[in-house]
Amino acid sequence: MGTTDYQIEIEVFEGENCDHHQLGQRLKYPEDIGKICPWLLDSINCMVRTLQFGGTLPWKYTGTKYEKIINSDDITTEFVRCPDPTDAGVVVKITRKRLSEPKEVGWS
Repeated sequence: MGTTDYQIEIEVFEGENCDHHQLGQRLKYPEDIGKICPWLLDSINCMVRTLQFGGTLPWKYTGTKYEKIINSDDITTEFVRCPDPTDAGVVVKITRKRLSEPKEVGWS
């Protein structure tokens, strides 16, 4: 067990042809792990872990629809594409928000 100072939310940003996720769907991490497609979960895991424990990833995608927020008002975002080779086209937006008090997290 460990603690985290952040809340992680995953939003389906693109992907109208996915059989598992719907556009606009919002999930909490780690609470909703069982609702996330295994392919997508595998893709987001390293990004979520980085954000969950205070890290940031350097790329910003400036000038694109995937342009990130980094530590503006304690919010950081990241975009990740699912590796599903079909035309599902799922991209999720991961948002990290600072919690007022740290919470216990388990390892999954």
